[in-house]
Amino acid sequence: MALTAFKKDSHPILPILEKLKDDESEYVRKSVANNLNGISRDHPDLVLDICGRWYGHTKSTDWVVKRACRTMLKAGNQRALSLFGFGDPTHISVENLTLDKETLCIGEDLHYAFELRIHTEDAGKVRLELGVYYVKAKGKLSRKVFHIREDSFDPGSHVISRRHSFENRSTRKHYPGEHQLAIIVNSVEKARASFELKEDTSGH
Repeated sequence: MALTAFKKDSHPILPILEKLKDDESEYVRKSVANNLNGISRDHPDLVLDICGRWYGHTKSTDWVVKRACRTMLKAGNQRALSLFGFGDPTHISVENLTLDKETLCIGEDLHYAFELRIHTEDAGKVRLELGVYYVKAKGKLSRKVFHIREDSFDPGSHVISRRHSFENRSTRKHYPGEHQLAIIVNSVEKARASFELKEDTSGH
């Protein structure tokens, strides 16, 4: 149940989170992170102020901060990205995005590969994500973002390949139609490809 009063003003909770952020129990630290993540939906700057103070003190607190910022990172919040060293990806490109098939059935996997190119003299810290534009029940597209990898990449070319499942789940039902797949670098889409998703008529 949502606590409306605390959604409007989260300050009464903050002293408690402050005391528990370095708790020896991972369960407690995870609760602190999840609480901050929830607050960030209504008060992102407040949470980022807190995370900016906490980040860099201990490994356990850094873990709390990263988990607390997960929704803002997915949304491409620039302050959150900067906090973890993910800068402007102007000098990063994604080339040769390929899919292993142009048409697949609901329930199958799609394999994709691309070339990440770092056009700088020094290594760059990169947050890679996959954006899938799903066809919804009424035919409109809706993007869902999935984590691929976070790492420091040396200058030059890096080939990355992954697969993505289109199996129906309790949390996601797939619909036939033209879908799109995008590669996201530090919150910026760098490449996109289309493919057709069809109903599985095999009876399996």
